[in-house]
Amino acid sequence: MAEDLFSSNHTPHPPQTDEDLLSWLRLIRSRRVGVTTFFRLLREHKTADAALVALPEVARNAGVKDYEVCPKNVAITEMSLAKKLGVRMICYGTPDYPATLMDITDAPPIVWVRGDTTLLSNPMIALVSARNASSLGTRMARKLAAELGEAGFVVVSGLARGIDTASHLAALPSGTVAVFGGGVDVIYPQENAALADEICKTGLCLSEQPMGMQPQARHFPARNRIISGLSSAVVVVEAALKSGSLITARNALDQGREVLAVPGHPIDARASGCNALIREGATLVRSAEDVIEAISRSHTANNQPPEPQPVAKKKLPKRSLREISKLHTEILSRLGPSPIAEDQLIRDLALPAKAINPEITTLEMEGRIERRAGGLLSIVR
Repeated sequence: MAEDLFSSNHTPHPPQTDEDLLSWLRLIRSRRVGVTTFFRLLREHKTADAALVALPEVARNAGVKDYEVCPKNVAITEMSLAKKLGVRMICYGTPDYPATLMDITDAPPIVWVRGDTTLLSNPMIALVSARNASSLGTRMARKLAAELGEAGFVVVSGLARGIDTASHLAALPSGTVAVFGGGVDVIYPQENAALADEICKTGLCLSEQPMGMQPQARHFPARNRIISGLSSAVVVVEAALKSGSLITARNALDQGREVLAVPGHPIDARASGCNALIREGATLVRSAEDVIEAISRSHTANNQPPEPQPVAKKKLPKRSLREISKLHTEILSRLGPSPIAEDQLIRDLALPAKAINPEITTLEMEGRIERRAGGLLSIVR
């Protein structure tokens, strides 16, 4: 009952009442219900209430015994905590939900937000990097964030140490969005608690994870696809070859976003990922002007901020939940602690790459497989 990569802009109807909101929350919080499963259940059963009723039978058909949906009191507790802390729930398809995020194929059904939601309607650019940033990388991030903010862009990042922190600080006067790996009420790292408070005053903090959820390693790839999904472009300021920032860059390419990178010294391992991206075709960034030019080439209005290009919708064959579960089992059965090439896995499965790659990404986000250097995959034990 895990996810696949169908376009998720097929919501029958966004929630209209408090009971609808509660049902949406219960559905997405139910065990083994991911983004695509959530939307497929809504499409098939029309309402979240009906989907909750049908879910145990769907689970049985997929081979899951003794399945129970998320209890009502669990969802009520989460909503009560959000209300107490001044956190709002925004659902897919409602006016406040960011249009750029609706474009991606695995858009979160629900996001929790703290701060100024009007920023979500402004053009956004993501600045990402590894945590162990150099002083030059940090200085470059501050410069880019400040200049992009002055040009009318909202800077998006992940509140991590290093480049993320520098980007948010420099963009505070103009507006910045911090996307959390855990719950929107859980500050990580804790040293950025004061920064998060400042962002909530003039910018926005956002997460799809449950309130109170401590961030775990498997949450960050999912977080990264939101960072790139919100943005019209992703700028990688500093990143090693095995950096999570390259996952964000890969997400951005899949989502039809511009990918740009700041070059670094050839022998500095902290810049090797950026240099590799540039070698593979990413736009080289020397200043904010390079970023603005890259996303403005097709925009003709002089005084209108550039708009993100719509993502081409992928037309994939519809598969049942049982078929998806079976494919995940087949993928996992072919992987072990010793890594194998992703291309070899695809050949072994004898299916089109476009049908398998989304499921590999889903399993990676769930923390069940690990992607290693050189296009290798292994199972997480």
